[in-house]
Parts: sequence; C-alpha cells; structure tokens
Amino acid sequence: MRAKKHLGQHFLTSRAAIATMIRAADIAEGDTILEIGPGKGVLTEAILATGASVIAVETDQDMVDALTETFHTEIETTQLTLIAGDILDTPVHDFLPHTYKIVANIPYYITGVLIKTFLASKHQPKSMTVLVQKEVAERIAKDPKETILSLSVKIYGHPRYVSTVPARYFNPTPQVDSAILHIGGISKQNLGTISQERFFKVVKAGFSSKRKKLVNNLSPFGGKEHILKSMLAVGLSENARAEEVSLHTWIALVAIL
Repeated sequence: MRAKKHLGQHFLTSRAAIATMIRAADIAEGDTILEIGPGKGVLTEAILATGASVIAVETDQDMVDALTETFHTEIETTQLTLIAGDILDTPVHDFLPHTYKIVANIPYYITGVLIKTFLASKHQPKSMTVLVQKEVAERIAKDPKETILSLSVKIYGHPRYVSTVPARYFNPTPQVDSAILHIGGISKQNLGTISQERFFKVVKAGFSSKRKKLVNNLSPFGGKEHILKSMLAVGLSENARAEEVSLHTWIALVAIL
C-alpha cells in the first residue's frame, strides 16, 4: 500500500514512538479512542492491544479496505468501528460516547483546524495525543511567545511536548521531524462567563498586525484611551504586543473589553 501524497500520508514505522504515544495517552482497558487517519493500522493495533475500543475514521478507501481485512475480528466484536470519510466532514460525534480520547498521527495540513475543531466542540475529548510537525508542537507547548494557535489550545487544555519523532521513523520520509503532543485537562472552564466567540474575536484582532502594538490592533473595541486603561488594568504596558500576553492576561483583558 503506497502513501498518497495528496492526502498527506506518512506512515509511522517506529514501534518505540507508538509505545510512547500509548503511554502519553494513558490508555486503559475500556477507554474509547478516536483515531484519525489510521492508515495501515499500526497505531490501531497497539491501541486495541490495550483493551480499549477504537473508532477510526479513514478517508482513503484503499486503506479502509485493507483495514477491514486486517481487523475483521475486532470489527465483528465491535471493539473497532471503522468509518470511511473525511474527519472534517464526518458526524463522528454520533458514534462517540460521552467520554473519549483522541490518539492519532494526523496529516500536517489539517493539524491546526483539527485540533481547534475538537477543542472548541460541545463534545470535547478528555485528552488529545497526536503526532504533529515538530515546529507546531514547539510553538504550542514550548515557545514563550504566544500565537493564535497556542492560545487556541491553552484556553481549553494543558499542552505538553512529549518527545521528538525523527523523520526517518516514517515511510515515506517527510521533510521535517515530528513530535508527540499531548493535551490534557480539556474543558471550557478557563473561559468562565466569556463566550469562546468573543475570546477569539479579541485575540485575532490582537494578532492582526504583528508590527503594530496591541493598543493599536485592539482599536475595534474602543478608543485608544479605553484600550490603554484596560491594558493597564491587567498589568500590560502601552508597548505590549500580542505575542507577549499570557493566556490568563488575555482572559482578563477580554473580560474588561
């Protein structure tokens, strides 16, 4: 089974990396795991071995056919539910129980939208353990400077950079290294009484122009005097820029504005 470039397929071949993902996800017997893009089923096999149930969504019909043959017993016993379709268009929540975890090697090109879609949904996962581009994992969990993506994760959960997975551990070999990113403690408690729509509207405005100071980017939410007063109230200087503002300061600023 050859990888299809247009689907961003890079099959993980390292058993050690798979074992690390299983440990990071803290999978236990009886858990329900949503796997996105199972491909040849190497990660699927490891998850099933823990005694967990798997709901796998695969957009490549060739892979669906192969997985159906490989895991025919698990499908018959309903330990594995295999869904053919694009994860971004599939009503997967219809198949999920109240509590579930996401464990997946996801295509680079849908990383951001996929993470934000599930974190912002009404039916959030308990945790997410995903293989993503190393640079993206570092931006979310390690970089002291914030981005819209990092704040989009931190407002809902606690990201942790688990380990680096070198490009040579994939077939075909991608041009960059990957990393295992774990997001735990997922909830909407950080938002308090603020709607997520309001939070992201203010944050996106704050990042609208990197060259401008925050006070100028936030002009849609009031006059300069009002914006400055609000910034000073949460401990920000008039020269502050969006990337320097921590999550909790953003929350406080949005509440005032």
